[in-house]
Amino acid sequence: MNEGWTPIAQHYAPLKAGSIDGTDAEPHDRAVSRAIAANYRPNKGVSGDPHLTLFVARLNPQTTEQKLRDTFSRFGDVRRLRLVRDLVTGFSKCYGFIEYREERSLVKAHRDANKLLVDQHELFVDFELERVLKGWMPRRFGGGLGGKKESGQLRFGGRDRPFRKPIHLPALYVEGQVGKPERAGSRERFKDGWQRDRDRDRDRDRDRQRERGRERGGRDEGREKRDGERERERDRKS
Repeated sequence: MNEGWTPIAQHYAPLKAGSIDGTDAEPHDRAVSRAIAANYRPNKGVSGDPHLTLFVARLNPQTTEQKLRDTFSRFGDVRRLRLVRDLVTGFSKCYGFIEYREERSLVKAHRDANKLLVDQHELFVDFELERVLKGWMPRRFGGGLGGKKESGQLRFGGRDRPFRKPIHLPALYVEGQVGKPERAGSRERFKDGWQRDRDRDRDRDRDRQRERGRERGGRDEGREKRDGERERERDRKS
């Protein structure tokens, strides 16, 4: 049953996306039911190659198109950039899309730009999904991926919130093994990215622990030195 299980969704299913391990049999909120019943088709008017496009979110409202271009040009030649703005106010909606000319630039930006700090905001970066992930349903219809606990509409199976391993998963499953999504071509999008994120987080945790250990060790050494000096001073006086 779970032989093909991966932490990253290979196609979008609203019922699975609403479940932390992708095993729910019934919708747990009305938004999931709405997504199941919805009939959504991607906007055919969107230009550019979806397989060379990144989705960038959690932007500072003050971040401009030029700042985005300067930031992402370090990874390669940007062909097209779109910062999504409100049609009435013109204010940034804090997300956008970046299309590269080469696949290697896309892969590098996907790997290195996620969680990058820009204008005091930590970015979330992923591949575009609307035109690539089969069955995609946007958040306004009750779908999407990720989300915050406060919103009450968490969706799993994406880079931000991958599926958790079901407790009944066969022992043959190797954690972190992820298959190719449909039409991914030679670009193994999710195979390495998810595991790399986990490894990077583990490395950061280890570095913090070592740093705290060195700080504690330095404080202990200084304390012992001061105690020894006080002890020698008392001996001289006596």
